[in-house]
Amino acid sequence: MLAVFEVYLVRGKTTEEILSAEIIKETSAQVMTIDEAKKVGFAGLEPMEGVGEVRLIAVAQRDAPWIHRTLEGSSAVASFRMHEVG
Repeated sequence: MLAVFEVYLVRGKTTEEILSAEIIKETSAQVMTIDEAKKVGFAGLEPMEGVGEVRLIAVAQRDAPWIHRTLEGSSAVASFRMHEVG
């Protein structure tokens, strides 16, 4: 099972500011735009209107708590939602 985080960036922030390279390496997180996610088979997630740049982060369910804590503490993240994908 995967956890997919729907992450809304603070205006002016970049994808590289969401997760550190170490976290991405340790969790094998995939950070994608909506279009990139559609190309690898993710469908059905429509971003909220007028909220800004969106990134999807896919990780194994076991790593979801780590990613959740990291996103909560990130100054680059305006808001996020988690989805479980079976």
